[in-house]
Amino acid sequence: MSQPDTVLVTGASGFIAGYCVEELLRHGYAVRGTVRDVTRTEKVAHLTALAAEFGGRLELVAARLDSDEGWAEAVEGCTSVLHVASPNPPAVPRDEDDVIRPAVEGTLRVLRAAAASSTVRRVVLTSSSSAIAGGRPDPVAGRHTEDDWSDIANCTPYEKSKTLAERAAWKFVDELPEQRHLELVAINPGLVVGPLQRPEVATSNETVQRLLDRSMPAVPHISWSIVDVRDIALAHRLAVESPKAAGNRYICAGPDVWMLDMARTLATKGLRVPTRRLPYWAMWLAARFDPTLRLALAFVGHPEKLSSQKAADDLGWTTRPTDETLHDTAQSLIDHGLAHPRR
Repeated sequence: MSQPDTVLVTGASGFIAGYCVEELLRHGYAVRGTVRDVTRTEKVAHLTALAAEFGGRLELVAARLDSDEGWAEAVEGCTSVLHVASPNPPAVPRDEDDVIRPAVEGTLRVLRAAAASSTVRRVVLTSSSSAIAGGRPDPVAGRHTEDDWSDIANCTPYEKSKTLAERAAWKFVDELPEQRHLELVAINPGLVVGPLQRPEVATSNETVQRLLDRSMPAVPHISWSIVDVRDIALAHRLAVESPKAAGNRYICAGPDVWMLDMARTLATKGLRVPTRRLPYWAMWLAARFDPTLRLALAFVGHPEKLSSQKAADDLGWTTRPTDETLHDTAQSLIDHGLAHPRR
């Protein structure tokens, strides 16, 4: 009986990466995951439990984005790599290079190891819609597509880090010698939310957490294209398997949803969340003391309009209804004791 393909997942203890590990194990792959510290067993207990549940093979190895050590061993024997690990700060960093440097250098470090391997055929890079629509005006007609790139001059540090990391990845693969053909696929999610695998709040889930805890008296006029983390994991697996995917970027996002509509969706379940709009001037004042709100100021009044048609056509990818994702996220935060709403 042939052995299953082994897929490397970087940053395996992370929010998106953890669901990628689950998706791969569920579908019969052997998985090797990188973590910063293999002795921190509390951060990966949920992954080892999943391996036991599905009867799969899971190996965890130490490797960091800021060091070459361990990457050659990490990719050895793998047929594909999901490079998911990347810094995602909850607030604007003091120095943008604190976010940009590890994102770009870490991506190139993983790609160099993959290119030097004799077994890796494809790398799937977890990029972001921030590499597509960041710093750009709203699309004149329709929605942003994979042909668009963020405007670096007008980007936040996080948007810049995702854009520069993805551009560096495409440049690296394009410049490889002919004798080493390495396929690259980029997955560009919208705002990734969803239930937690372990009791730690992902940065992208903080929006729902803040609504539940009523840490804001009213709701900023901000819009996101929400996508479920479970569906993003599916997109990564499809990107590994689809012959058509090689050399392509794929936006994976649902319809754009205003934060006020998110709040009203949660309120339908009897949760007491703020359902009034926060005026811009009040948000501006509050942002002087709240770094997360300071980061959000640039997005006020601009709907994130993205098209996932290419992912649907090429990969057969779909995402579940936004209401389902929001309800599952809220319930998970409550169940893990990370949000304490009033009913």
